[in-house]
Amino acid sequence: MDNKHWWRGAVIYQIYPRSFLDTDGDGVGDLPGIVDRLDYIARLGVDAIWISPFFKSPMADFGYDIADYRDVDPLFGTLADFDRLLDKAHSLGIKVMIDQVLSHCSAEHAWFRESRESRDNPKADWYVWADPKEDGTAPNNWMSLFGGVAWRWEPRREQYYLHNFLAAQPDLNFHNPDVRAATLDNVKFWLDKGVDGLRLDAINFCFHDRQLRDNPPKPKEKRVGRGFSADNPYAYQYHYYNNTQPENVAFLEELRALMDRYPDVAALGEISSEDSLATTAEYVSEHRLHMGYSFELLTDDHSAGYIRGTVERLEAAMTEGWPCWAVSNHDVQRAVTRWGQGDASPGLAAQLVALVCSLRGSVCLYQGEELGLPEADVPYADLQDPYGKTFWPNFKGRDGCRTPMPWTTQESAGFSDGRPWLPIPAGHRAISVAAQEADPSSVLNRVRAFLAWRRGQPALTAGSITFLDAPEPVLAFRRDGEGQSLLAVFNLSAQPVHWSLPDGLAVRPIDGPGVIPGQLAQGRITLPARGVFYARID
Repeated sequence: MDNKHWWRGAVIYQIYPRSFLDTDGDGVGDLPGIVDRLDYIARLGVDAIWISPFFKSPMADFGYDIADYRDVDPLFGTLADFDRLLDKAHSLGIKVMIDQVLSHCSAEHAWFRESRESRDNPKADWYVWADPKEDGTAPNNWMSLFGGVAWRWEPRREQYYLHNFLAAQPDLNFHNPDVRAATLDNVKFWLDKGVDGLRLDAINFCFHDRQLRDNPPKPKEKRVGRGFSADNPYAYQYHYYNNTQPENVAFLEELRALMDRYPDVAALGEISSEDSLATTAEYVSEHRLHMGYSFELLTDDHSAGYIRGTVERLEAAMTEGWPCWAVSNHDVQRAVTRWGQGDASPGLAAQLVALVCSLRGSVCLYQGEELGLPEADVPYADLQDPYGKTFWPNFKGRDGCRTPMPWTTQESAGFSDGRPWLPIPAGHRAISVAAQEADPSSVLNRVRAFLAWRRGQPALTAGSITFLDAPEPVLAFRRDGEGQSLLAVFNLSAQPVHWSLPDGLAVRPIDGPGVIPGQLAQGRITLPARGVFYARID
């Protein structure tokens, strides 16, 4: 890849630092733990890491409630530890992206502590404050993603403040130019340190409707949650006014102008709106974000038709931008459980990595995905996630995908000398890194082999994508570009299937290592359960 555009087609490995490796025995992962495992990450063959928040925080939402944007929480280490991490990653050829949570912060941030004291202090207008209705109720009907009304009463000001997430995460008022300037200055701090990119959390939530108009109700049959449970009152509304406002586009252009002052950096936006694909297409362009991704492939629907329809819709809308795809992250049930429906086999785990890495765009792989980790069943007594506690038992929250990384088969899985902050299932220890290292057929070694092979396939990293008609459960598409044309065919089921090549399509099978291969005979491809077929198109 051209280093100036290293992010195009890049494989980005997401690290959830609390759960990666603990080096000081407190049961929580830390930055030195990431440093200790950078060689492991380099051997995977990824291009970059994305580190979830490690900034000072009361940890109400485990770091996504930031109290100081420019310092490391002592739980994770120090700024010096981050500098060591950055230096070592760069020495290994790994780019470093960090989470930036711009739309909201912690209620313990100095800005908010000042703002809540009165209606006339220097930070009075830095958050979204509103008077109550005549009967004392909240200013409008907006709901919090984490349950309940999105407004919290503040007696000092006798006003409500907006929180789209937890009450401990007040929303900043981006209509205030001082807020935008201070936010960009915080971003500049990390760019000056030498980070290679930003993953922008909930980036479409920065602005709210100035008129505070009520969100309209959503019909029951359309209450489908992406990243949240359908019984969450949040799903009862069309979220037209509490996020994704027109003013956000101009702010993204301000952010991009700042980033363009630094060589070879990239911004990846997390986007969740009423039409996330349309918003992604709008936000990703030469003068806005470099990349965008949404929750569209983080759902329960794993049919070939759904995947094709999702990618084609974005391709049609995104005329100049660059997509990024993920099937797992720290907010949703792990993919082999979500899509496997009881089949969390090594073949499925390897196929999921191959599939997401064969789509046009960049890729986010979540820690443990390379091991084929299934979702952990965390008992209520061990639950940490406030989201899960609110909606238990219908929705068990996000702890099941956040359990610590299993490095060994030992009781604490080589993660910590203390008690891990979340329990590590015995089933995870059985497929630990140590258990898989020596097995050539393990998911870990399959993923390593596949990612090494992908690097040599320019059509996969930079080419266009065109889907071919195929019946369920077959997903077939071609990738064309950079002097290469490839055919990729996936059997998304646990049963063998056959698929005939379209008339006039001449191919030569090639070995895509790490996957269960299909076979071609007389124009007919035979795909075993979870099978994958790659071929050069003549």
